[in-house]
Amino acid sequence: MAPTKSSASSILSNLPLRTTISTRSRAATQSLTNVRTTKLSVISVKRKADASPSKDAKTTKRIAFSEKNINITEAKTKQVDAKQKITLKKAATQVKTVTTLKAQLKTLPSVKTVARVKQNENIAPLAPVHKVYSRKPTKIVVPNQTAIKPKEVLKENNTKCNKRLSNDFEKTEDTLYSSALEDISSNESTYFSAKRHNLRSSRSSESESTSFDKNEKTEENASSVSMVARRMEIALHLGNHSVPDQIDDFDKENWEDVFQISEYAIDIFHYLKERESSFPIVDYLGRQVCLTRIMRSLLVDWMVEIQESFELNHETLYLGVKIVDMYLGKVVVGKETLQLVGAASMFIASKFDERIPPLIDDFLYICDGAYTKRELIRMEMNLLQVINFDLGIPISYRFLRRYARCAKIPMPILTLARYILEYNLMNYDVITIRDSKLASAALYMALRMKEISNWTPTLEFYTGYKLEEFKDVIVSLNNYLSQPAKSQLMTVRNKYSHKIFFEVAKIPLLKNEQF
Repeated sequence: MAPTKSSASSILSNLPLRTTISTRSRAATQSLTNVRTTKLSVISVKRKADASPSKDAKTTKRIAFSEKNINITEAKTKQVDAKQKITLKKAATQVKTVTTLKAQLKTLPSVKTVARVKQNENIAPLAPVHKVYSRKPTKIVVPNQTAIKPKEVLKENNTKCNKRLSNDFEKTEDTLYSSALEDISSNESTYFSAKRHNLRSSRSSESESTSFDKNEKTEENASSVSMVARRMEIALHLGNHSVPDQIDDFDKENWEDVFQISEYAIDIFHYLKERESSFPIVDYLGRQVCLTRIMRSLLVDWMVEIQESFELNHETLYLGVKIVDMYLGKVVVGKETLQLVGAASMFIASKFDERIPPLIDDFLYICDGAYTKRELIRMEMNLLQVINFDLGIPISYRFLRRYARCAKIPMPILTLARYILEYNLMNYDVITIRDSKLASAALYMALRMKEISNWTPTLEFYTGYKLEEFKDVIVSLNNYLSQPAKSQLMTVRNKYSHKIFFEVAKIPLLKNEQF
């Protein structure tokens, strides 16, 4: 059955209404209810079940914890009426406050507006009142607050204001304010000095004693540092850049070149020569039960192959061999771990000298899976602990480059000297000799093999060695080169037999008497 008109109105009355509704919105809602009732009477409603309860004219809803049923529509209309009364009261109070504020504004006295003068370059700005508190009463200067100044007054102000004070403060006779642009008078300077003196004298005796102790400590530290610096200068001949007249001053010629660091080159190599005594290498094969000379030579040959395959710097190879010799001089190593020592040494040296060192997986691959990643890292840690983490070891390759450049030796002769040095890395007999001497002997041998010159005064000055001081080193190097080449140790010879290295390995050798 279709719902009657009264039931439709009761349904609409049960719909939730807005709490604050104006008269216009009410009229609109009433019109909407009328439209809805007419529509509901026309539209057919779905058929309900027989057992469904019939709706009365007035719907009721039971509220929990109450005995009687309350009419919902009546309660809602009461709430709406109460809220409308509250809103009307608030509106009335707001109207009253607005009217009172308007009345107060009318009673306020009229304020004179002063036109501000534009602060141009030709017009001096007005200074605010600067109040100074002192014992004597001071006069407070109040600026004239006129809207527009005449031209004559502006000219006078421009002539007077030669100096502009910071923050636009006016300076009176009793004020102590002065800007950084002004000169402080003698009275003010005496006042400030007296004030500082009083502040210093007012300090407690304890603070004075502590400051005195701190000053004494700093002076002692400074004196100790200066003493150490003087001793280093005397020991390393630092600052002694005087070059004899008959010798070419290589550093002076390249003084303007930033990359040559000519200001520090002599001091750097004096320092490196002094540090050679800090890295002694002893004859360790007597203590190494499992190692022999040929085993060490094979290890160095393999390290040269690593340097060539990874395209590493030559300094990396020389440093790696030095780390191996220093480690073997202090730790007894078995035959199985010798290759691990060489791989870890090259890994450390590449981290020190290379811009982009190879990864640890690369070294594990070149070892053909003989060691694990954990073993290589542990060996690296052990090596660094044994050499005391000091990787600034002087190597012969650096000395050789310096000596050849100072003597202006061409590249083919320098490459021949490099071949002599690198091939003798496998020579166990020369591990105890200083690297500066090895570099000098290799360079002299290259000069003699090319029949260019002997040991010149320039080389004697920059190396610091005379020919007689490394004669025995020349014999050791030449003897090892003259030995018949073994098939297992051909990496260095094959490397320097290439055209890139001027095929210096094919140059015939000299006898010891010819040097």
